[in-house]
Amino acid sequence: MRVMIADDAVLFREGLARVLTEAGFEVAAQAGDAGSLLAHVLRDPPDAVIVDIRMPPTHTAEGLDAARTLRERHPSVGVLVLSAHVEPHFALQLIESGAHGAGYLLKERVADLGELTDAVRRVAAGGLVVDPSVVAQLVGRKRTRSPLDELTERERDVLEVMAEGRSNQAISQRLYLSPKTVEAYVRSVFTKLGLQPGADDNRRVLAVLTYLRG
Repeated sequence: MRVMIADDAVLFREGLARVLTEAGFEVAAQAGDAGSLLAHVLRDPPDAVIVDIRMPPTHTAEGLDAARTLRERHPSVGVLVLSAHVEPHFALQLIESGAHGAGYLLKERVADLGELTDAVRRVAAGGLVVDPSVVAQLVGRKRTRSPLDELTERERDVLEVMAEGRSNQAISQRLYLSPKTVEAYVRSVFTKLGLQPGADDNRRVLAVLTYLRG
């Protein structure tokens, strides 16, 4: 799998490239700013890009802006945004701007090679990845009455794991439920949230957005 990395911190970028290479990925290009990343992708689109959320010149949200541009111009390229801090509003913006092949992960997760490589593969395959810490913070907000209030405790458990971008199989393993039981809970969640029958992938994304917005 081919990936590109954009981060203005040279040591972090080189270290990330090294661990990904050792894990079997091909690091096709590295960039120190968003403009260079977009140019690399335009010339030779990879399977996925990993981009820091704050880069030159303003160190605000250049990485997020680049992610939006990539979602528009290269929808087949997965985008994993890395952040040094839990910033839920940025995670929501990213997900809403591209409801598939997108992810938001804290930089501290890079230390867990398995979690990092899993996230890269999932966004490259069109999946959705949200850091568990971001999910927890969003879920902890005070809410007014919402469709989520109709869910049982177990249905909320299932939806919380789904919000991390996990498959039914992964939910089954995390919550120690049978695959058929998970399928039943997922169908019930869709029904209670008023998501009409259609492509399950789309309904999963809509369910997750409902959950994260509260």
